[in-house]
Amino acid sequence: MFNFFRKKPVIIINFKTYKQGKEVIRLAKKIDKVARVNKKYKFIVGVQPTDIYEVAKAVKLPVVSEHVDPFLPGRYTGFILPEAIKKDKGKGTFLNHSEHPLKFDTLKQTIKRCKVLHLKTAVFVKNIKGAKKVEKFKPTYLIYEPPELVGGRISVSSSKPRIIKEFSRKIRRKFLVGAGIHSNKDFKIALELGASGIALSSAIVKSKAPEKKLRDLLMN
Repeated sequence: MFNFFRKKPVIIINFKTYKQGKEVIRLAKKIDKVARVNKKYKFIVGVQPTDIYEVAKAVKLPVVSEHVDPFLPGRYTGFILPEAIKKDKGKGTFLNHSEHPLKFDTLKQTIKRCKVLHLKTAVFVKNIKGAKKVEKFKPTYLIYEPPELVGGRISVSSSKPRIIKEFSRKIRRKFLVGAGIHSNKDFKIALELGASGIALSSAIVKSKAPEKKLRDLLMN
């Protein structure tokens, strides 16, 4: 079983809904190619639920869903069940992204459901206050992403280093940072301040040369 708790710095790449069909597979393979060379990092890709099965077949990378719902199998038309993610070889899920926020009760129920099925959970939070609440539910990871920086060019590492450092002091669970991260400098600052890794999206997914961009970001 995939272990989210390895000591390797973790790099999560969230595909969002930027690409569809074969484009998703092509990008996942490019990331997988970089991951095979850079074994000191742990790469995870998050894709739409409809892409999990095909991506999981095509690459060695752990593949997670961008979202699941807390319901049991039954009369829940239109929802995404944790059982479906697991059947399609998904290893876990994102929850509570700023583009898909959840109420705390729903978040608690969903994390609990995922634990029963041995699915890992990476939960996005926008501040320390929210992180302290979510921490009680014992997700696998917390991901600190200030919503105002998501999709932009200003990185959380350069604009909010004090908060990252505060996270490392006040939050006991492992956490990643995301939003606006584009460079090796951003990556290094996040790790130096106590993060266990980073979460990326547009910097890689929208890049015309995603392999090069990812390699550049990892340069020592």
